Amino acid sequence: MNSQIVGQIDQGLVILVGVGHDDAPDIIDKMAVKVVNLRIFNDEQGKFNRSLLDVAGGALVVSQFTLYADSRKGRRPSYTQAANPEIASPLCDRFAQQLTELGISPVKSGVFGACMQVQLTNDGPVTIWLDSDDVLNRQ
Repeated sequence: MNSQIVGQIDQGLVILVGVGHDDAPDIIDKMAVKVVNLRIFNDEQGKFNRSLLDVAGGALVVSQFTLYADSRKGRRPSYTQAANPEIASPLCDRFAQQLTELGISPVKSGVFGACMQVQLTNDGPVTIWLDSDDVLNRQ
């Protein structure tokens, strides 16, 4: 087993990115803007009033096609709504690049398509699901 660390940050966000068939570069760019500006970090009063930019946090971007798991039928999830690697990999790279261009540092990434062990320490029970269909009001 290879225990090489390929991406690591201190304070910031671990971002699991699932790319679907309808996702495109303009959508990736808008999602990056949304992520860096979400006010999900505590201020001095303990309220969610600070963004990733405000706290000068980093981002660990990990591709995760299993976010597209459809388990409504049968016992084996279907991943047919996830984009093929030829589409998803460059869009994941673009997302990470957009975070950098928007002022996030460091931005680290996992290895696309690899079986990785991801460790994180959640500072409070905060996990947020962002779906481009919801964020961009497309359906």
